[in-house]
Amino acid sequence: MTVVFLGAAVALLLTMNTMFVIGTRASDNSLIDIAYGPAFVAACLGAWLASGMELHFRPLLMFCLLCLWAVRLAVHIGLRHRGRGEDFRYRNFREQWGDTFVWRSFLQIYMLQGLVVFLVAMPILLAVAGPGSGLVWTDVLGAALFAVGFFFEAVGDWQLSRFKKTPAGKGRIMTTGLWRYTRHPNYFGEAVLWWGFFFLGLGAGHGWYGLVSPVLIGFLLLKVSGIPMLEDKYKGQPEFEAYKSATSAFFPWPPRTLKTRHGGDDSEHA
Repeated sequence: MTVVFLGAAVALLLTMNTMFVIGTRASDNSLIDIAYGPAFVAACLGAWLASGMELHFRPLLMFCLLCLWAVRLAVHIGLRHRGRGEDFRYRNFREQWGDTFVWRSFLQIYMLQGLVVFLVAMPILLAVAGPGSGLVWTDVLGAALFAVGFFFEAVGDWQLSRFKKTPAGKGRIMTTGLWRYTRHPNYFGEAVLWWGFFFLGLGAGHGWYGLVSPVLIGFLLLKVSGIPMLEDKYKGQPEFEAYKSATSAFFPWPPRTLKTRHGGDDSEHA
């Protein structure tokens, strides 16, 4: 098991150091967001290579699902980022950190991101280290949860992207489609699909240790860098506050009557 984790760690260190050089030279640390999904693939590929490349349906299935998720996410973020420059969150860090920006970026953006990826990927790493038994009911449940989560994340991103390209979407908040039932369908989907990976990994040896993955993702999305940071950007805007008061923040739920359909700044609550 140790060699598997070591392989993942080495792959992540190479990935994050490479992205640090690219982001620094481009003066755009938000490029790390594009590499977020592929970093999981790199970690799990490093773990699989270190394990001797043993084939077993469980880690193979998890790896294929991971690649599907990672490629879609990287393409989506890459297209959204094109021509926009550094994301406002990273620009704020650049201003706040001043002369310490370079080394704090390395530690607090790239290395911290690598640690998060390592912990969140735990169900897959554990499955690579000890694939466990044959097909069990938790595999079916895990695959179903992944499908639900992937649907919410992919469709939510697609709906918002399409909305923002229309004249009606310029400078407005989206309140239709999946966004009618939750202010963050993509974040909800992200959380659910990692619960899917956790249940897929339960059939593997030491699979319960993979619980760190969905718990950490849920905490980050709900309390740290997800909903709080993004919604703080729109705090106090009357139109967004009306939408906020009517619509569930996370779990999909029928909305209360909206006071207004649209309004406010260009919606990025995705």
